[in-house]
Amino acid sequence: MPLHVILLVLFGALLHATWNAMIKAGTDKSLDASLISAGGAVCALPFLMFLPLPNSAAWLFIGASAVLQFVYFQLVAGAYRAGDIGLVYPLMRGCAPLLIAATSGFVLNEKLSTGALIGTITICAGILTLAFEARKGSGHAIRLALANACVIATYTYVDGIGARLSGNAVSYTLWMSLLPPVLLFAWAISNRGAVAVAMHVRYNWWRGLIGGGGSIASYGLALWAMTKAPVATVAALRETSILFALLISVIVLKERASPWRYLAGAIIALGGLILKRG
Repeated sequence: MPLHVILLVLFGALLHATWNAMIKAGTDKSLDASLISAGGAVCALPFLMFLPLPNSAAWLFIGASAVLQFVYFQLVAGAYRAGDIGLVYPLMRGCAPLLIAATSGFVLNEKLSTGALIGTITICAGILTLAFEARKGSGHAIRLALANACVIATYTYVDGIGARLSGNAVSYTLWMSLLPPVLLFAWAISNRGAVAVAMHVRYNWWRGLIGGGGSIASYGLALWAMTKAPVATVAALRETSILFALLISVIVLKERASPWRYLAGAIIALGGLILKRG
């Protein structure tokens, strides 16, 4: 994988960790996730007029991705309510690229080099190491996290293929971002009522814009990278976002770091070096 692709994916991983930290710090994780999804759509709108429409073959993938993103955000909120983030996040983000690496040969007919495969597995092992740090968690939280890992792997395939068919990965990303917030807010209003949702939006709209901008930029960089390198290796490298999340937790949130965090960081960094050489 070229160095400039690696650096851009890592920058996207930093953005991903930042908007996830914003959800974690919020008072209502479900509505904050919806706000960030909507913020991404708002940030996308001004740029649509300057970009070509995705090719017709990509629109089916855009629709399928919207549904999968809706499920993803629902499972994220549910998993964070059920268990500790130290258990849930590593399981979600660590298992997904493993699933992709195991199946990409069948789905995309992509053959990973030995170095790329070892690097992918090493990064996933580092991420999963963080699960040992978790102090609380239930079987329900683990099931939700594993279910979401399957969803993440599925929408990664859908969007990786869709971005390639679209003819323009940036245009695909921006159009793909428009429908999920519609589904999320429709669901929130039907369950919470319009007044409660409107009050949350009134006081937290800034969170949606900042987090949404980071979210759309992060995923756009990943989809662009998938047009330049194998989907499995990009997916694994993108999950280094957990390393940035750990840095945020220690430096910004002043949380104590256990030895598992430092071990995981070393393993993830080693995986990144193997990917570069592979």
